Amino acid sequence: MPWPRSLAGQMALLVALTLFVAQAINLALILRDRAAFRVSQATRPATARIADALDREAAGRHLSKDRGRVRLADRSPLTPGMEPQPELARELSQQLGEVGVARRKVEVAIARPDQFRLQPTRIERRLARHDDGPLPDTVVIAVEQPNGRWLVTSSPWSRGDGRLFWRLLAQTLILYAALLLPVLWIARRISRPLRELARAARDYAPAVPTPPLPLHGPPDVQAVIAAFNALRLRVTAMLDEKDRMLGAIGHDLRTPLAALRVRIESVEDEQDRARMADVITEMNRTLDDILSLARLGRPSEPVTDIDLAALVDAVVEDFRDLGSPVSFEESARLRMRLRPSLMRRAIRNLIENAVKFGGSADVSLDVGTTSAAIVVNDNGPGIPEAQMQDVFTPFTRLETSRNRDTGGIGLGLALARAIVHEAGGDIALSNRPEGGLSARIVLPR
Repeated sequence: MPWPRSLAGQMALLVALTLFVAQAINLALILRDRAAFRVSQATRPATARIADALDREAAGRHLSKDRGRVRLADRSPLTPGMEPQPELARELSQQLGEVGVARRKVEVAIARPDQFRLQPTRIERRLARHDDGPLPDTVVIAVEQPNGRWLVTSSPWSRGDGRLFWRLLAQTLILYAALLLPVLWIARRISRPLRELARAARDYAPAVPTPPLPLHGPPDVQAVIAAFNALRLRVTAMLDEKDRMLGAIGHDLRTPLAALRVRIESVEDEQDRARMADVITEMNRTLDDILSLARLGRPSEPVTDIDLAALVDAVVEDFRDLGSPVSFEESARLRMRLRPSLMRRAIRNLIENAVKFGGSADVSLDVGTTSAAIVVNDNGPGIPEAQMQDVFTPFTRLETSRNRDTGGIGLGLALARAIVHEAGGDIALSNRPEGGLSARIVLPR
């Protein structure tokens, strides 16, 4: 049986197993006591009867061969069809020795009614008139005396009490009902707020303000919920502080860059002036990428309804205006709820990489029933399979020369994947069989 995952199920299963083990031990002890009682019930009265019969015989009252609870026999009445009871024989022999009865051999067996008829007493005959049930088995006891004669006695023998099992079963069911129901109630009372806490932790998003979780459940669970509420407030405050710090850093860095841009206008050499302007532009782009990547957890742009095909076409047109060889396969209108500026940036990064490393980019939309994919293919060298996931790590470049003409600073794909993940989608790279790389952004519809 599989182990339940819920707290209520685990507690109920543990209690059920504990009760089962306890009842099994209880049944074993009861059966052992019942067995010892049955042995004592069969042997002690027989010992007393045999000792009393020998005392009466010693007093001159001879035993009969066909009457009385203890009878004389020339041989043992036990037959091969009877069920021997060596344990009873050992116990009876020990008891006879304790009362000083001389014996040579003790035999005990269980006989069916057709094998040995018990001679009942007057009280047993009176009770038998009102009992229509089947005749019981008989325990037959034969003791051989030193003179070779056998003393024979017998008594009823019960095969077992079937009612004992049903009593224990009813007791177990009552215990289960009395213990499992309160345990299930307590476990559900504990697990419900814990499930709500787990759901709130999974759904926690710093950009989405949510009310604190209500405090309910046992005191320990309430303390955990209160700690989670306080932790969420601290995390939100730290992220707010981070955003303010990033805004200040961006402002403080853009101000001197703007001043440098003004100062380079006074440089007479046009080639040096253009090179300086390119460096400042690259620094601004790098700063934008770093700040955007750091702020993705709390985007300021709202989610809006957009036409995904039109958004992709607009990005492609921007590259065409710059003279880049980018093609787009026209697609039907597709309404999506996205952050348009961020998604435009992710698509632009993929196309820019395709143009830079593959010489050209072929962009298309692959629309399914539950998802839509933006596919950017190029004709470049591709990426080794072993490094396919490494390129998504910030500041990772496959070209290690650090030359800006042969690659950026390694933030383009990291930023694109972060944007797509924030939108609930995924991005994957794969080498094309005919050569080149295929970048695929999959977004849920």
